[in-house]
Amino acid sequence: MNTTLLEWKSAFLREQILKTALEAGKGHVAPALSWVEIAVTLFYGGHLNFRSHEPHWEDRDRFILSKGHGCLTLYAMFADLGFIPMSELSTFVKDGSRLAGHPDPDIPGVEVLSGSLGHGLGVGAGYCFGARLDQANWKTFVLLGDGECQEGSIWEAAAFASHHRLNNLMAIVDRNQLGATDFTEEVLQLEPLVDRWKAFGWDVCTVDGHSFQALSKVFTSFQLEQHDRPIVVLANTTKGKGLDFMENAPVWHHRLPTGAQAVRALACLHNQEQQLAQLIQH
Repeated sequence: MNTTLLEWKSAFLREQILKTALEAGKGHVAPALSWVEIAVTLFYGGHLNFRSHEPHWEDRDRFILSKGHGCLTLYAMFADLGFIPMSELSTFVKDGSRLAGHPDPDIPGVEVLSGSLGHGLGVGAGYCFGARLDQANWKTFVLLGDGECQEGSIWEAAAFASHHRLNNLMAIVDRNQLGATDFTEEVLQLEPLVDRWKAFGWDVCTVDGHSFQALSKVFTSFQLEQHDRPIVVLANTTKGKGLDFMENAPVWHHRLPTGAQAVRALACLHNQEQQLAQLIQH
């Protein structure tokens, strides 16, 4: 695993996320920035089987972005990987565009509509149960927001997956501690989150959600023959990661910088990307 390459990809995606949102005049930037390293480790680090030129390849691993409002990361990554043209990013949320504010299955690589929170884990569990019936060996990864883990539908799906011992299912919780308007523990307490998942019969791992090494280690351990139950990864992240004024600030959930602040923010992310690109070239 080339960590410098993954760092560069992360910086590149962060620049594209902000650039796309600023051009459109809308978008959930802070929720997208928090899960960039998770996306990069999965898709660029060799942990998820896919074919960008054949998005419906039968033996692909399934990835579900349950926190669909964080879709700018997915769009930027899919454009870079060749699922969609890079030029399509400029159509984000415009009339007639496939790239809406939540991902749609019309977009190559998107498995399921996730505009309404709390559904992704149930769909993922259904996929895994179907794969078992078909004796298929592909796996399903579901990226959850910690805010949506306050919904009962998540825990119904968790109970179903545990009951059927779906060892082909991995849930990843983007544990950035923030919901749409406030810190999760102020809205509806989730802690002790590790104990909750364990009580539902899941194997639980807690990692630094911005560490490629930590993420890669846990994704590498996701082998069907090594587990007899579903796995959840509680990835501790920072909402708005990469932009200091946006980090851990509830107000930035669906807010964009404007004027000089927007110019500085884009320049900051661009400089980070360029510095890492130079390191790779040398």
